[in-house]
Amino acid sequence: MLKVPQQQYIRFLRAIEGANINEIAETMGIDWRTAKKYADRDDWNLPIKHKERKMPVIGPYKEIIDTILLEDSLMPRKQRHTGAKIYKILRDNHGYQGCLRTVTAYISRRRSEMQLEKATVYQRLDHPEGEAQADFTTIQVSRDGCLQEYKLLILSFPFSNAAFVHPVPSENQECFLEGLKTLFKKAGGVPERIWFDNLSAAVVSIKPEGERQLTDAFMRFCSHYRFESVFCNPKKGNEKGHVENKCGYSKRNWCVPIPLFESQEKLAEQLDIQAQTDMSRSHYGKGTLINELWQQEKSKLRKLPQVDFEVYRLESAKVNTYGEIKVDKTNVPLFQVKPDSTVLLRYWWDRVDVLDEFHRMLTTFPRPYTGKKTEIPWQEAFKNYIHKPRSVSHAHLVKMLPEKLQQYIKTEDLQLRKERLHAVFHWCGNYTVIEIEQVLKNLGEEPPIELVTARLGLIKPLAGPHMDPLKESYTPPEVRKMTMDLSRYNILAKGGENI
Repeated sequence: MLKVPQQQYIRFLRAIEGANINEIAETMGIDWRTAKKYADRDDWNLPIKHKERKMPVIGPYKEIIDTILLEDSLMPRKQRHTGAKIYKILRDNHGYQGCLRTVTAYISRRRSEMQLEKATVYQRLDHPEGEAQADFTTIQVSRDGCLQEYKLLILSFPFSNAAFVHPVPSENQECFLEGLKTLFKKAGGVPERIWFDNLSAAVVSIKPEGERQLTDAFMRFCSHYRFESVFCNPKKGNEKGHVENKCGYSKRNWCVPIPLFESQEKLAEQLDIQAQTDMSRSHYGKGTLINELWQQEKSKLRKLPQVDFEVYRLESAKVNTYGEIKVDKTNVPLFQVKPDSTVLLRYWWDRVDVLDEFHRMLTTFPRPYTGKKTEIPWQEAFKNYIHKPRSVSHAHLVKMLPEKLQQYIKTEDLQLRKERLHAVFHWCGNYTVIEIEQVLKNLGEEPPIELVTARLGLIKPLAGPHMDPLKESYTPPEVRKMTMDLSRYNILAKGGENI
């Protein structure tokens, strides 16, 4: 290879002096092929060639090692070849003369390359306007001094990153369809296409070729609101990744601290405010306010139908010999019908109507949802408050306590507050906060700690060794039946307090 100055001189002779190839070859004393190579060269960029490390010892054995590693990828992790085992196979069966370190170094590099070859590369999707994704997520709410599971149905729009939420007590079909209907009203229209996972409220089964058998109610709902339903492949939640991310975002940002459940309406209103406020921030990738993008996307929604879809399910039930019917795994008494008769139940998302054989209304009652409850560790919480009594004024868990108990421990007297916190700490070891609240209500304003402790003992005696009544035969029966007249002691007390 000629040096750079020689290459430049050849280009000078060819371009400036007009010399032909033979003249350049004679002048430079080089072969005419070399002269032609540099004289007529158009691309003078310096190429960067991949430099492969030469491994003359292990070179002939690379294919064997690669085959072993490929087969290992199909085996359980605990039954794959180690580097030492592969080295032993090469040495004993294939005449390998190199060292163990050479084999393990190649195996390490090759495994990394194979993982890179298998790596899945995701493509950023282009979401059209007016297309939505829907999913449920589970949150915790504070209700009656306990943590209770509640569901959030989320409808998100990937184009604008807008989202609407609605709380429901369950993931059943009635809550699902009623929640979607409410979300359409909040959005002001119906998306053209909605992505779902294969939830049982909509999908009965998935056939081998991937076709879905949908529930009748869901198909009628889709026809009523005129949207196309699209379902993800099984266990492929990433196909509706926007709403999956929105589920986590809503729990972290809209449900912290834990919401206080006063009513379904108040919880829904609180979440609506959070969702609307969230639209005032910028889109994560477009640099435009979410609300502005949403106003653009909103024009692509279909109009709401003039008549609402009535979401209910009909089911017959037999009244047992105790005059009860089973609703959502709960026995509910019916006093309007006789045992062993059959009634028709109309399930709404929040109530159940009972109809007779002529479809006349007999009664209605709230649907007995039994959400999973978790007791708040009140004793541990009050243990912390004892060391920091001033924190009671702004502690979030305190807001979950019943009102009377809150007032009792929020007294302005710091010393009295600490004493009451000590007392409540011990009470929580034996009684529920509801029982403590009831006693405080019965005793009126600012009852002393001793009196509250005594009254709690009457509700449920503290755990301890149980003493059976003493059995004896020497007390006369008439004495045993005698009742004590305490008014005699009032006379002896000479005007003291009545006993």
